[in-house]
Amino acid sequence: LSSEEIINLITAIGTGIKENFDISKLRYNKVIIMTDADVDGQHIMTLLLTFFFRYMPELIENGNIYVAFSPLYRIRKKKDYYVYSEEELKKIINEIGNADVQRFKGLGEMNAEQLWDTTMDPKNRILKKISIEDAVLADETFNMLMGDVVGPRRRFIEINANIAEVDS
Repeated sequence: LSSEEIINLITAIGTGIKENFDISKLRYNKVIIMTDADVDGQHIMTLLLTFFFRYMPELIENGNIYVAFSPLYRIRKKKDYYVYSEEELKKIINEIGNADVQRFKGLGEMNAEQLWDTTMDPKNRILKKISIEDAVLADETFNMLMGDVVGPRRRFIEINANIAEVDS
């Protein structure tokens, strides 16, 4: 809570937190979390969901918290295809054949038009409304990864290390 970014977020939302929370002061109907589509972005999303769950759960219960999905790849062959998963990438490449593939390592690698078209434009963007179950899972994951009990963290890393894509 001493983080300047979190203080700015609380101020921007307008509701206050915990016992000072007042949903009637909410400044936005949708609070959208938009992070990179990589492992680091997923970590930031987990931290933010945990924050909302612990300090502003009413926003989740009221349906005000969303996550925006950004593409992992742009495939270019006569037109642009934006792809959100490895499976989708393989499927499109199989359908259209060889093409120019660009991997987005983060939102900053997209130009403003690409970011608008894929992640921000209400006509095209993919949003997920966060449920309390999503936030509980994020909180449990955060506690497991950051807690003092090593066994569950080690099992999580062993299971997920083989499937996680690590950016270089």
